[in-house]
Amino acid sequence: MSRPLTAWIEGIGFLAPGLPDWPTARAVLRGEQTYENAPSVLPAPAILPPAERRRASRVVKLTLAVGLEAAAHAGADVATLATVFSASGADGHNCHALCEQLATDDRQISPTRFHNSVHNAAAGYWGIATGAMAPCQVICAYDASFGAGLIDALGQVVLDRQTTLLIAYDSEYPEPLFAKRPVPDVAGVALLLTPERSERSLASITVTPASTVAEPIGDAALEALRVSIPALRALPLLQKLARGEAGQVCLDYLPPMQLQVDIGLC
Repeated sequence: MSRPLTAWIEGIGFLAPGLPDWPTARAVLRGEQTYENAPSVLPAPAILPPAERRRASRVVKLTLAVGLEAAAHAGADVATLATVFSASGADGHNCHALCEQLATDDRQISPTRFHNSVHNAAAGYWGIATGAMAPCQVICAYDASFGAGLIDALGQVVLDRQTTLLIAYDSEYPEPLFAKRPVPDVAGVALLLTPERSERSLASITVTPASTVAEPIGDAALEALRVSIPALRALPLLQKLARGEAGQVCLDYLPPMQLQVDIGLC
C-alpha cells in the first residue's frame, strides 16, 4: 500500500455476541444502551433456496446476515456488488466434524461436509443467494484479516471504481481446537464502500500505513470481543461511525504495520 486509499461508506452490517444487528451495536457503541454478552443469534437465511438453506452452516448464516444488512442499509442491489470475504479461518464446527470423522475407522467424508469446509464456502453461498456475478475475493490473514479485507476492498473501489461490499467474519471452534484457537463465538462486520460520495454516504474513509498502537475500546466487555474475535478489530472504527465522529483511529494489522483510518463525516 504505497498511497492512501479513500472511499465512501454507504452501508453497515453487524452481528456479534449480544449484538444481533447494526442498530443494536450502534446504540451500545454510543453509550445509549448497556452491553450484555449473550450467544450470537443467527437468522435463518431465507434468501437461499430450500436445499441450500438446510445445508447452510453458521458461517453462511452469519455472512448472509451482515452482508444483506449492509446492502439494505445502503439501498444497494446485491446482485451487482463486488465482494471481499475476509476471515481468519473457515467453518470451525464443520472443521471439527471432519476431524472427528477422520479420527474413526470410517474415514469417508460427506461431500456436503467437504464443500462447506473450504475457505470460500461463504462466498459461494452468497453467489447462490444473490445471483451476483461481480468479482469476488476471499482473503485470510489470521488476526489481521479485517485489515487485509479492508485494504483489498478499498483497492477495488479506488482502482476499478467499483462499489464493493466487504464482509469480515469469524467462527468459533469446538474443543479440542478451541484450546488452540479460542474464538468465543461467530461475529461479522460488513461495509459497503463506494468510489463516489452520494446522498446515501455515511462517511468517508481513508486508510494509510501506521506504526502506532491500535486503539482499544473503553468498555471492558467490548474490548474483550475486539481482541478475541479478529473481525471485531473493526470496533474502534465502528464506534466512530456510530457516534457520528470525524477523526482518526488506529487498527491492528500485521505487526509492526498498523492501519491509520481517517473518518470524515458527510
